[in-house]
Amino acid sequence: MSALAHGASLPPQEGGPVGGERMTAGDAVDALARRLADAGIADARREARLVVALAMGVDSAAVLGWPERLLDAPARARLAELAARRAAREPYARLAGRRSFWSLDLTLSPATLDPRPDSETLIEAALALLPDRAASLRIVDFGTGSGCLLLALLSELPNAGGIGIDILPGAAAVARRNAAASGLGGRAAFAVGDWGEALAGRVDVILANPPYIRSRDIVSLAPEVVRYEPRIALDGGGDGLCAYRCLAGDIARLLCPGGLGFIELGEGQAAAVAGLMDAAGLSVRQKRRDLAGIERVLVVMQPQNRRGT
Repeated sequence: MSALAHGASLPPQEGGPVGGERMTAGDAVDALARRLADAGIADARREARLVVALAMGVDSAAVLGWPERLLDAPARARLAELAARRAAREPYARLAGRRSFWSLDLTLSPATLDPRPDSETLIEAALALLPDRAASLRIVDFGTGSGCLLLALLSELPNAGGIGIDILPGAAAVARRNAAASGLGGRAAFAVGDWGEALAGRVDVILANPPYIRSRDIVSLAPEVVRYEPRIALDGGGDGLCAYRCLAGDIARLLCPGGLGFIELGEGQAAAVAGLMDAAGLSVRQKRRDLAGIERVLVVMQPQNRRGT
């Protein structure tokens, strides 16, 4: 039995739970779980199991079911690096470079947000109000990031097509790769732009997950967010509503009569954003809550009698 199995672990500056030539997966998980707990990470044992599995190149279930399996030298070296990064609060999805969203396996980069399960509420809302899955819909996704929202919706609507817009070139590039890897490259395009300023014509559906955190609140967020998410995708200005003010006019201009907009919200912002959309001439159709009971999505509609501009 290795020294790690008796409770010893190397200090963080020495590379974490990397011992001698005989380290088992169970030993590594034990030591890393203690280190991650000391770093303030919740559910440290589960996180440790994921990191050890990533270092070994296996599924986490294999680590759980075969704890006596030995790590070879390359796995121990990978674990030293990954353990240090996770202890510094870099999210596991950033270590893996991937995130599952809806039914998709998406690549991430420093230019993209790490998609949250809360954002799936927007896809659920859209599918509930777009009952004709075979319709040839035209979709725009503002602040596309990894492309998660547009690609998730296209995966459910086989005849729809759309364009994702992001101000960061790196995000648009990642979204294109995700579209190709998901088999959706023929129906999804991505462009660099500032919301809808370069778009013309009318569309049936608009998706938007804009930055909505008040500037002064960003420093109080979890280290995983503050240190590793692109700030431009978080910062909603002094009151958190700057992006919504810009988007209201673009959504009203671009939605066809009867078209629907699905807008992600920060906690407590539903009433204010609804007021901005109403002032732009859009009708508020409904508000949808996420699994935590937070009003997460605002659904707006272009009135049927609205004339084009």
